[in-house]
Amino acid sequence: MTTPTSPVKAGKILDTLGAMQNSMTRVGKSIARYVLASPHRVTQLSIADLSEEVNAGEASVIRFCRLLGYKGFQNFKMELAIELAMTDSDDNSTLLDAEIQESDDAHTIGLKLQGAISTVLSETLNLLDMQQVERVVEALHLSNSAYIFGVGASGLTAEEMKHKLMRIGLRVDALTNNHFMYMQAALLKAGDVAIGISHSGHSPETIHALSLARQAGATTVALTHNLGSPLSKVADFTLINGNRQGRLQGDSIGTKTAQLFVLDLIYTLLVQKAPETARSNKLRTMDALSMLK
Repeated sequence: MTTPTSPVKAGKILDTLGAMQNSMTRVGKSIARYVLASPHRVTQLSIADLSEEVNAGEASVIRFCRLLGYKGFQNFKMELAIELAMTDSDDNSTLLDAEIQESDDAHTIGLKLQGAISTVLSETLNLLDMQQVERVVEALHLSNSAYIFGVGASGLTAEEMKHKLMRIGLRVDALTNNHFMYMQAALLKAGDVAIGISHSGHSPETIHALSLARQAGATTVALTHNLGSPLSKVADFTLINGNRQGRLQGDSIGTKTAQLFVLDLIYTLLVQKAPETARSNKLRTMDALSMLK
């Protein structure tokens, strides 16, 4: 998914804004935050009213709307109103938006975590460009080898993906140390696939590794929440995961779940593309591991 060149369709506006705002100008971020916080109010405002609310000129509001693919504020406002009408406003004040209270029992906390996961998965599915997903799957299916780069928590996701892909026969490795990432990325070639995972899209180690891989001729893929981030600029394909989960538990549960959801989708599509080969390879790897019991 790239920065929109055609209008963002109703149903995707708020999710897309959430993924784009970190790459916007200071004024753009201010407008985005206001829209995300008070979308219903925005549909009732004139462009002059919104300009006053966010302390920005009307020209800035128009540029903001055009960034989303709209000709002007009226077009944007109309599509936003349609999106809000598609959702039940009563359901928007869910348990997700509530902090865990001292009085919450285990069941209530479980419901809040369930709400967080459900919301972030819905957002991820809304943000993913399925054509890009399918092209990534095709590139992996035809690849000589695949390398997954990530540091910190994203490195754990990379290791998880390595394990799943290896079980079905792909030549794959996960690298989480920047020295190893850079060396391996520089040695890639056409026919290889490099996947960089960074929720923020600003991890300097992962950006540099993916850039080296691209220069070497490999197909590059970014998995990030930040649409228009530096990581996406060095990727042939960008897959956007969700993040809208309120303040509950920070981003620990939502980010990890969203990343794994995208990677599981890729894994499942790879299995679907060659089910017998995947089954045979998985049985062989299971047999190999059975000797350890």
